[in-house]
Amino acid sequence: MSTPALPGPTVGTFAAEHLSPAYPERAARGTASKLRAWQAEALDLYFEREPRDFLAAATPGAGKTTFALRLAVELIARRVVDRVTVVAPTEHLKRQWADAAHRVGLRLDPGYSNGAAWGGRRFHGMAVTYAQVAVRASLHREITESARTLVILDEVHHGGDALSWGDAIREAFERATRRLSLTGTPFRSDTAPIPFVTYAPDEKGIRTSQTDYSYGYGRALQDGVVRPVMFLAYAGKMRWRTKMGDEMEARLGEGDTKDVTAQAWRTALDPGGEWMQSVLKAANTRLTEVRHSIPDAGGLVIATDQQAARAYAALLTSITGEQPTVVLSDEKESSRRIETFSEGDSRWMVAVRMVSEGVDVPRLSVGVYATSASTPLYFAQAVGRFVRARRRGETASIFVPSVPTLLSLASSLERERDHALDRERDDDQLLDDGLIDEENREDSASDQLMDEFTWEAIESDAHFDHVLFDGDEFGAAAFTGSDEELDFLGLPGILEPDQVRELLRQRHARQQRRSSTKPTEEKPVALYRTLKEQRTLLNSLVGMRSKISGEPHGLIHAELRRVCGGPAVAQATVAQLQARIDYVRRGLRQ
Repeated sequence: MSTPALPGPTVGTFAAEHLSPAYPERAARGTASKLRAWQAEALDLYFEREPRDFLAAATPGAGKTTFALRLAVELIARRVVDRVTVVAPTEHLKRQWADAAHRVGLRLDPGYSNGAAWGGRRFHGMAVTYAQVAVRASLHREITESARTLVILDEVHHGGDALSWGDAIREAFERATRRLSLTGTPFRSDTAPIPFVTYAPDEKGIRTSQTDYSYGYGRALQDGVVRPVMFLAYAGKMRWRTKMGDEMEARLGEGDTKDVTAQAWRTALDPGGEWMQSVLKAANTRLTEVRHSIPDAGGLVIATDQQAARAYAALLTSITGEQPTVVLSDEKESSRRIETFSEGDSRWMVAVRMVSEGVDVPRLSVGVYATSASTPLYFAQAVGRFVRARRRGETASIFVPSVPTLLSLASSLERERDHALDRERDDDQLLDDGLIDEENREDSASDQLMDEFTWEAIESDAHFDHVLFDGDEFGAAAFTGSDEELDFLGLPGILEPDQVRELLRQRHARQQRRSSTKPTEEKPVALYRTLKEQRTLLNSLVGMRSKISGEPHGLIHAELRRVCGGPAVAQATVAQLQARIDYVRRGLRQ
């Protein structure tokens, strides 16, 4: 069944040379009647080739929706296609696509459910989710084949989320007249192939995704299309009890093993600890400063699970006196909450993991990354919630745990990546999300019967570590609430990137001058060296006692753990090792 062409004149493409790179200044949510330079450039490239498949990778906030809808309008006006099907990751994004399409005269049905009657001439097409297609791929194949169809695959990397999803998408849209694939992050953290994406071997023979048009964060930043991001890293000391009953201690961000880092990270995110309270207070202070220049600026806390999200919301209520918006799932009520928050001027929103990729809340200016996810894909999508520029001079501020994994991702934010099928799984040397997921997993009843203890966060503290901006570090360790911390939290809300860099440089220098006037203290020995020396000394003392008493080394170490507490030597802290050393020495002197 064919659909009538859109009313009004044909929308033509045009060269981008006469436009400024960021023209127009704001093209959010599919509302622009004129195109940004990159959008016009991508359209010109498309119509030079008229391909059946086209993959456009543009950084979050650059205007992929505007580009895709303009292309859809053009293809319908040229009578290349009669119908448009948008496939989005979430229910909320279906409605967001339909709203944006309505503003350019394209009618999409976001309420279509599998098996329901098709809207016919009332709509130019529909918006569905990947999960919806996966449930009844054959139905969507019939709909696709019943008219010349343009399929827009939004955040197409989700097509590789599950083997069944990829197979379903191929079955449903194999016969589509045209396919436009969109992504803000043209890579996955695994090696699952993405449907309708072309892979070709690179110089090393690794099959890598081939993007037809790419507009990365670095270029968008130069064009003024997106905001620069300032990452404020917070460290601190963490103590927790393992499932074996051993107490562990580590400093967040130091070079520990992956499992120790995962557990220290989990301890930091505990709502009952001082770390989260201190970071939320600091983030709220930063938001207040930003709101002096941008009165409707909002903040977003990205939580790992619903329980943590509710607890963070309670902390924010006590800090601000205002109850934040809480988004816990991809439901209609959650969509309404996001829309209400986006259109209002309240301070904070708390979401589980993240407000879904592509969700447009342009007033978000301050974020707290309080989740355990650490893959490049997830981190890039999360940061993408804060980079949507509304006017020049806006800078996003994101608070992160001082964990090497996250800081590495933050420093390489401008690096463009492709999706490789044949790489090693750990080529990025990143923290495996599975380690943290395992730490966050609730114990089942059978697990509790086998384990004498459950994992427990004991205490945490926080201190400002440094600011990461444009690949450089500024500032040094400072107590929360100190003048040194407030120097960085109090940056004006509206500044050009070069002004941000200059102010950060000045405040870094001022912090160094303050430090030089304080009494010098003996610099502590590196933690790894202290631990090594303590272990060596303890083992030597245990050996001496073993020679005198005839007891095996193992029994002596077991006695030391029983008397002094703490885990095995390999996991013990400096303080725990020192307590055992003192105990053995007292025994040898008797």
